[in-house]
Amino acid sequence: MPKTFRKPEALSDAQTHYCPGCTHGVIHRLIAETVDELGIRGRTVGIAPVGCAVLAYNYFTFDFQEAAHGRAPAMATGMKRVRPDLIVFTYQGDGDLASIGMGEIIHAANRGEKFTTIFVNNAVYGMTGGQMAPTTMPNQKTTTSPFGRNVEEVGMPVKMAELLAALQTPAYITRQTVIRPKYITRAKKAIKQAFTYQMERKCFSFVEVVSTCPTNWGMTPVEAVGWTEDTLLPYYQIGDVKVPE
Repeated sequence: MPKTFRKPEALSDAQTHYCPGCTHGVIHRLIAETVDELGIRGRTVGIAPVGCAVLAYNYFTFDFQEAAHGRAPAMATGMKRVRPDLIVFTYQGDGDLASIGMGEIIHAANRGEKFTTIFVNNAVYGMTGGQMAPTTMPNQKTTTSPFGRNVEEVGMPVKMAELLAALQTPAYITRQTVIRPKYITRAKKAIKQAFTYQMERKCFSFVEVVSTCPTNWGMTPVEAVGWTEDTLLPYYQIGDVKVPE
């Protein structure tokens, strides 16, 4: 009997280091499927962040680079300008991209750099112990906000997709999630569209993926999915935020 479902060739056989219920693995698979379907594995280069996905290069069978904290867009810019034939993407979390790397991503998007960013938003710093991130929700408890995020002191959570969409430079900017199968299908379509725009050398592309972090949220994986739907998605609404004309 022929196989109807198999592991993408762009994924390695590495055993996962991610926590139970973490959605990084789902996002990795969607990227790998996209790379295989577009036939670009031989010229794709990913850039890993500092964060939970710091070991992302272990999970793919194409080239990867490691960037200093928040500097993945700068590395992607250099690689893409020197080798415009490559398909380059950064894979970053909310601490890496929306905090220390805020300046890097804004200016890369404003310049219209022709690479793709996959932005994983789980509303907390993951690898370093569950601290409050720029994306942490109002009143959400973290290790550095044990009484909840006080928006009068630290401001509201940053909506990166909308922030980048306000720039005048043409771009493809979308926000998706992968917490349920119906959402995964849409996320896959968005990731493939982002890579397609890059192949066409059309614009900068940014795919934000609202994700879970059961370990640092202090929840079970099932509870984390419910909290994401009830709390995160009403604020971080999914869908295309900006498309190139």
